[in-house]
Amino acid sequence: MAFIDDYDFDLLINEAEKLVLADLGRQLEAYPEAICKCNDCVVDMAAMALNSVKPLYRVSLLGTIYASRAMDEKAYATSIREAVFKAIEKVRKNPSHE
Repeated sequence: MAFIDDYDFDLLINEAEKLVLADLGRQLEAYPEAICKCNDCVVDMAAMALNSVKPLYRVSLLGTIYASRAMDEKAYATSIREAVFKAIEKVRKNPSHE
């Protein structure tokens, strides 16, 4: 039996992912230029943004409280917005397809 089968890793949640996806949706809706919104491009945008922000993993109620406090910080919200914007711009200039 593999290590991963011995534990319930479904409890491991990255709250940053929820924030990035929500902000990506808002920014794409408000984006002033035409931009490709195919699955490949949007998933690339999400991955790029997530790779550049601090993760907020939680596994318990206490972890949820900690993550919520971090999410409320203006600096963290700003870092999410900036990371999403940069990811959109990068994929817009270099889409995943021809």
